[in-house]
Amino acid sequence: MTMPPIDPQAFIDLLPAVRQSPGHSMQCTYDEPADVVYVAFKPEAEATDSELGPDDIVVRYRGDEVIGLTILQASRRLRDAAQRRTAG
Repeated sequence: MTMPPIDPQAFIDLLPAVRQSPGHSMQCTYDEPADVVYVAFKPEAEATDSELGPDDIVVRYRGDEVIGLTILQASRRLRDAAQRRTAG
């Protein structure tokens, strides 16, 4: 069986975020045309409120519980993170 061209290390690097997430679970979707990453901690839950932070990340709530994030300008964030890694 041939493994697809996926870097397993990229997924291993996600483990701290998964462990930190509510219920140790998250579903991520990248919307390329919008350049947005959607992170759902409870994919079945509908948000009752949301808040846009100063870092262009929308926090979605159901009551007082954080159920997801909407990360705007995802490709810029990826470039910035890569530059920090190479500079550091």
